[in-house]
Amino acid sequence: MSDYHTNALNEALQRLSDSRFLPAAVRYLTDNSTAINAELRETVLAEIPAFSESRNPDILPELAQHGPQHTIEILRLLDGEPVGDFEFVRQHARRRAEQRFPLEATLHAYRCGHKIFSRWVREATLAAVSSAKDAQQIVAAVADFTIEYTDAISTIAASAYVSQTRLLADVAGDHRAELLNILLDGYDESDGRVAKILRDAGFLDRRQSFCVVLAQPVDPAEMLNPARARRLADSIDKILQGSPARRLIDVRDNKVTTIFSDIRRASGWTAPHTELAKRISADLSMVGNAALIGVSNDVPSTSQVPTAHSEALLALELADVTHRVVQFSEIPTRRLMLHLAGEEFQRVLPVWSSEFFVADEKAGGSLVATIRAYANANMNVLKAAEQLSVHPNTIYSRFQKILDITGLDARSYHTLTELLIVADCMRRSTVDAP
Repeated sequence: MSDYHTNALNEALQRLSDSRFLPAAVRYLTDNSTAINAELRETVLAEIPAFSESRNPDILPELAQHGPQHTIEILRLLDGEPVGDFEFVRQHARRRAEQRFPLEATLHAYRCGHKIFSRWVREATLAAVSSAKDAQQIVAAVADFTIEYTDAISTIAASAYVSQTRLLADVAGDHRAELLNILLDGYDESDGRVAKILRDAGFLDRRQSFCVVLAQPVDPAEMLNPARARRLADSIDKILQGSPARRLIDVRDNKVTTIFSDIRRASGWTAPHTELAKRISADLSMVGNAALIGVSNDVPSTSQVPTAHSEALLALELADVTHRVVQFSEIPTRRLMLHLAGEEFQRVLPVWSSEFFVADEKAGGSLVATIRAYANANMNVLKAAEQLSVHPNTIYSRFQKILDITGLDARSYHTLTELLIVADCMRRSTVDAP
């Protein structure tokens, strides 16, 4: 306990001990300690719903034990014993932190105790007082003592609670990081230690499906700020609280990384659940405009989680502000191939590609727009013209211009496919350019 609280309590006790009526008051309080403890418990339960509403079976028994500890400590102090270290308060606060019982409820209980103890101590001393002058001094001294006592135990409890909460968070964070590293990096199935860790964490149930989700801000540099990174992780975690899927979430490699798991089906006689990745993707659309998210396909075992991680990473790379949540299974094959080919494919583009795109740029993008509309219209010139709001002869004129530049007739299926692939590749190059 801090020197401030020790000195303040000692000064308050000194003012009380100067009274010749204090021994009689201590006897009175000792005789009525059972009634004091009963009133304290009843008051706390009546004023603070958190205690009676808690489903933890240890909360009420430990409350019944902790109240009398304060009665004993107050009587000890009033009897002239030195101020102690209040370790029983620290132990109680650490227990409440471990049980995730709200700190404000515990501090409220101490405020209830302040009212009850101050009244009992005041009544005990006034019962032995013979004059109004003595009564006034006693009332002031009792008020000082109970205030300082409540202040001391509240400060100690809050400090111990916060310290224990941080310790638990660090331990949980270490455990999350270990599980994520095992699952995402892969593991040797013959490693008994790893198998035990996964089994204890509930990841080896054969009926489960898994998927991986990666998220980062539109500006990836924000992940370099730990507070902002944690805020994004907490936001995703909060949004998904209503989901029945289990989640293991943490910040890893400058990305919010989450492994989801859920039972594929309750038994062989029941229908399988909707794909986990699809359900998660729908929920993740609520995250907000500032985040980009990649979602893997479902995988049936922990051994395939590294594959799911690679899928989520690729989906995240293809996410943008127009399509913030990308599910790997929904990525078009052509776009996937172009992305994976990357710069290697751009180096082997046909010699006519540069001239074609210069002409398209001069034409305001109408050449590429025409071949896309023609493909979307199932190679029907009339429908393509209607889609572009131009005369069909304009379509034929643009096809002729493309033929003159590339030597390819866009009306042929195979050459149309080649033109579209080159167009997509050049568009990707433009988008990726700094």
